[in-house]
Amino acid sequence: MRKPISILTRMATPVTVVCGLLAVCTCASAEPEERHCSNGTIAGDYGWAAEGELIDLPGLPSEAPFRSVGAAHFDGRGSLTWEEHTVLNGMPLNSGWAQANGTYKVNSNCTGTAVVNTPNSRVPLNLFFVVAREGREIRSVLDSNAVSTLFIKIE
Repeated sequence: MRKPISILTRMATPVTVVCGLLAVCTCASAEPEERHCSNGTIAGDYGWAAEGELIDLPGLPSEAPFRSVGAAHFDGRGSLTWEEHTVLNGMPLNSGWAQANGTYKVNSNCTGTAVVNTPNSRVPLNLFFVVAREGREIRSVLDSNAVSTLFIKIE
């Protein structure tokens, strides 16, 4: 009976070493990979919804409710177009869809900015965003207002 225990002991040591090495390798590969984004990371078509409040605009309450939906196309080189339907303070800004265009820049760390010209605003929209889910989502905030947008890639 002594012999089988000896065989088990001899087998257990290499198995333990191999399992330990596998655990170390698994932990090392679980570290986050460095992100490498570019304008091309968000190339394609995205559906989006924006909501929040516009703050201190003349002729509106100090915090006017804002809702907008649309479809955007990012060309992968820094230009974008979109169509939107926007409701401000409970009133649609137009009866259908408004066309807009602009530019964007994605940084290597997956943050970025966009400037959008829309007939629904007297000034260009300055957006700050982060690219998520390998370019399948973009989350943005409108500078100087309390409006956030979620863009989801149309696949």
